[in-house]
Amino acid sequence: MKRAQYAERGPVPQDVISVIEFTAPPLGAGQVLIEVLAAPINPSDVLTLTGQYGQLPPLPAVGGNEGVGRVVEVASGVHGLRVGQMVLLPVGSGTWTTHQVAAAKSLLPLPDGADPKQLSMLAVNPPTARLLLSDIVDLQPGDWVLQNAANSAVGGYVAQLARLRGLRTVNVVRRAAARAQVLEAGGNVVLIDGDDLAQRAREATDGAAIALGIDAVGGMATERLAQCLHPGGTIVNYGAMAGEACTISPASLVFRGIRLRGFWLAHWFKTTPAEQRIALFAELAGEIASGALTARIAATYAIDDIKQAVAAAASGTRDGKILLLPNG
Repeated sequence: MKRAQYAERGPVPQDVISVIEFTAPPLGAGQVLIEVLAAPINPSDVLTLTGQYGQLPPLPAVGGNEGVGRVVEVASGVHGLRVGQMVLLPVGSGTWTTHQVAAAKSLLPLPDGADPKQLSMLAVNPPTARLLLSDIVDLQPGDWVLQNAANSAVGGYVAQLARLRGLRTVNVVRRAAARAQVLEAGGNVVLIDGDDLAQRAREATDGAAIALGIDAVGGMATERLAQCLHPGGTIVNYGAMAGEACTISPASLVFRGIRLRGFWLAHWFKTTPAEQRIALFAELAGEIASGALTARIAATYAIDDIKQAVAAAASGTRDGKILLLPNG
């Protein structure tokens, strides 16, 4: 058995992570042994390795916040799970490992026959996208939603979920090469970011009143989204790809009544009842299993190649998600 572990944090994320061998402890009552099938490397994982994320585990720690596995051993007192069952691993449990021991009650059974690679990305980006669309502004079928970083993993899920719910999206990207990817995900309009974004958004939507802007970039990109919104609209920020604080002008904030708020999935996990979290995961798992929700995968890596995998995930040139397949 192997796991990718780090005992320090540093500016080059691949330099602090390494593979070590371990032996799983004997199972206690109510526990299962899981063979990990797939686990993604998210931007938050990279920021955790560099020490820049908002929530850092104590050291030493095993990398990885989400993934899926297959139950290979069941202890006494376990009900509702069987050997061979595919399960969602507990969020934040250190998923970059070949095997994991977990309490059966902390596991969500997943649909048989579904693609484990797609399901491994269930716990972070899809619920973020879903909650950005459902919990910020009261949207109705036919409404327009505006987002930047539309070719990101969350952006792809936003476009797909919006389409499934009858919403229309204006999707902002930073390079023309990203257009096709966003349109393939179901985006209605794709625009290149720039100072005249508001004018082009109005033209593309026939002057529709856009109430929600989803911001993953920060800096002046926040203000450009604000200029696109109807007076009284809301910008929700969930990332800072520009590495800068959100900028919003007095003209937008004061005179047009634009609201700016933040969203962090970790906070939602902490403040939401377990039944509601499970229901959301089950809903999204069904949509992923049916093929209605998918994410682009750039490359897969074995656990022994964890340094190369983290370097690829940290690269700004990748086109899709980096996945670990710990058991091949």
